[in-house]
Amino acid sequence: MTGRVLPRSSVGFGAFTLAMVALFVGLGVWQLQRRVEKHALIAALDERLAAEPVPLPPPSQWSTLTPGHDEFRRVTFIGTYESRLDAMVYSSGSAVRPDISGPGTWAYIPARLPSSETVAVNAGFVPNTMQDRGLQDRAVAQLITDKPVTMTGYIRFPVAAGTLTPDVEHAKRLWFTRDHIAMAQALGWGEVAPFYIDLETPVPQSGVPKPGPLSVHLKDDHMQYAITWFGLAIAVVIAFAGWARGRRA
Repeated sequence: MTGRVLPRSSVGFGAFTLAMVALFVGLGVWQLQRRVEKHALIAALDERLAAEPVPLPPPSQWSTLTPGHDEFRRVTFIGTYESRLDAMVYSSGSAVRPDISGPGTWAYIPARLPSSETVAVNAGFVPNTMQDRGLQDRAVAQLITDKPVTMTGYIRFPVAAGTLTPDVEHAKRLWFTRDHIAMAQALGWGEVAPFYIDLETPVPQSGVPKPGPLSVHLKDDHMQYAITWFGLAIAVVIAFAGWARGRRA
């Protein structure tokens, strides 16, 4: 008595089902791993944002700073805003400033440290629905006093323009991504620190530009995604079982 040979279509569909189940389960496990990593990142960022500000690291340490270890670290330092061309960065809102709903621009200004190095400072938000250069010029003018200022803010790292990022509008000195390195090269700021500072204080008397504290709210949808992938794996198994039962009938 010979064993029953399964039709080639059954073997092929069974292999396809196993492959799909393995894929969906793998994606579900990956999302659970991402969830653990995201929670660790949220905890680290919350700790940095809540910490007391520390002195800005000296220039000799700047090359060792990294986004993973130092992004959003609160620092304090003395700087003097330089009488150079400032830059505008378009904003339609902010994921880290709940008090900003846009549209407007961020005012980027070079500041000179007592040791003569230059740090780019995001001095705050300017309500600016038409990206009007005059509005930011007036807001920035009040800050250029040639007097040293004690500043507190957060270390941030530049974001390079992507393929879909609008081109820089050089006539307005308007950028669409926070790439202070590109700003420094275009506007003659000279060599700047590899990071910039999101200013928290001081707030100018007029309130504009408007600096402020940051609050990071990262999306955490990984459990929902994991449930979706596991659900698809179960659905594929059920579909195969129904198909096999129908073949036997």
